[in-house]
Amino acid sequence: MRGLTGEGSARTRGSIQAVSAALAVPTALALLVSGCGAGGTGARDEGPAHADSVAGAAATPSAAPSKSPDTVDAVKLVKDDPKVAPEVKRDLKPCAADEYPVDVSYGKLTAGSADDVVVNVLTCGDAVGVGSYVYRERDGSYENVFKAEEPPVYAEIDRGDLVVTKQVYDRGDPVSSPSGENVITYRWTSGHFAEKYRTHNDYGKVAVDSATPAPAS
Repeated sequence: MRGLTGEGSARTRGSIQAVSAALAVPTALALLVSGCGAGGTGARDEGPAHADSVAGAAATPSAAPSKSPDTVDAVKLVKDDPKVAPEVKRDLKPCAADEYPVDVSYGKLTAGSADDVVVNVLTCGDAVGVGSYVYRERDGSYENVFKAEEPPVYAEIDRGDLVVTKQVYDRGDPVSSPSGENVITYRWTSGHFAEKYRTHNDYGKVAVDSATPAPAS
């Protein structure tokens, strides 16, 4: 009886272990599914986060097109300006048809609400600058806040500064070949342009011998 009982107990223990093993598989699967569901919140959170980023990108407005500055009649501005020398006004005539020798630039120089206007008056023949002027908008009109009338001269806007270049001639230099230049940088300070920097550049002169030696025979 003890042998039968022991054999039966062994078979019983084997059956229980087999049943336990069989039950363990679906239990493990259930836990795995449950675990994925619980641990999957990160994946579900990632979805809305991605959607938010896409929505945010879609909601970002496109850059507004750059606004062109209001152009001015530079010739009229110069001719009506009492600060401009009479000889500059007198010589300011069309070079061809209605094309006047003026260069006009717009930009921020005086911290005003509107762009400032830089006007360079040139000669028709060789485009030598005879006058450079800066006009600042005030109450709907423009006032002259800078002038340089010692030719040859040319004014430009450089990163918020006014840069004036004056070419230098030595005795005997042709108009087309100055000896150098003075470059003066002005900055708007306390309601006027004040000189900040000045540099001088000498142009190199290379003598070219027009006589070519005859090749040796």
